[in-house]
Amino acid sequence: MDRTASPSTLTHIWLLAKYELTKRFTNKSGMISLIAFMLIWAILLLYPIKSASEFIMQPNFKDFTEALFGPGSLRHLFEWPVEEFAVFWLAALYLFPMFSIFIAADQFSSDKQRGSLRFLTLRVSRSSLFLGRFLGQMFIQLMLIILTLLATIALALSRDISLLLPSITTSLIVMVNLVIVLLPYTAAMAVLSLHANSARQASIFAVILWAVVSIFIALINMNFPQLSWLNWMLPGSQIGNLINTQGLGSFVYAPIPLLQTAVILFAGKVLMSRSAL
Repeated sequence: MDRTASPSTLTHIWLLAKYELTKRFTNKSGMISLIAFMLIWAILLLYPIKSASEFIMQPNFKDFTEALFGPGSLRHLFEWPVEEFAVFWLAALYLFPMFSIFIAADQFSSDKQRGSLRFLTLRVSRSSLFLGRFLGQMFIQLMLIILTLLATIALALSRDISLLLPSITTSLIVMVNLVIVLLPYTAAMAVLSLHANSARQASIFAVILWAVVSIFIALINMNFPQLSWLNWMLPGSQIGNLINTQGLGSFVYAPIPLLQTAVILFAGKVLMSRSAL
């Protein structure tokens, strides 16, 4: 019986994830969100990223960052083989998590308000529904990451066609890193959307939660420095350190969001199984 149950669960998760991806890119609201997202990144690529990539490798800028942040504080920023990706890395590490809070905010809240969530749980298990929605949201964000990376590659090639190979290699590393960074954010939004009445309310819950937990941890660190490890409990806590990484060395912080995601997903499955839908 266990042998048949396991493939069925995986099949349900996969089908739900594919449906989430299809729904996002076919319905009207999803297309509007996609267009808005691409317009924002088009502006970023054409102005800040393009301009900054031309400036970032100048010796004067390197001296300025060392004077501001200390010698070697951002040394890996100047080791990127493609300047455009160095600037993209800085922007994406902060912007994509922010987008994730809004993109992944409506995993369950709308269905709960319409009463369709209970109908869905009659067809699939609650665990399959929870993990399928989470995986679908990750697929959506992966597609958005790929689109922005392709645009960045095109921007780099417009400057120097010989950058094709390093651009592709760098984009693959950046893509995997960004997916790992977004995992705990998406998992957290899945949990919050279970208790919110709308996507907007889930996003507000997320902002308040991040602010309160950040302040709480900061206060604990002030009084009990030995508990500084609590900083790693909050999604995105490793981003400040990730900025000063490059290439395969950027994966050194990957265990942090992976562990956070595992804990949040486990908590989410427990809450999903006990929630009154």
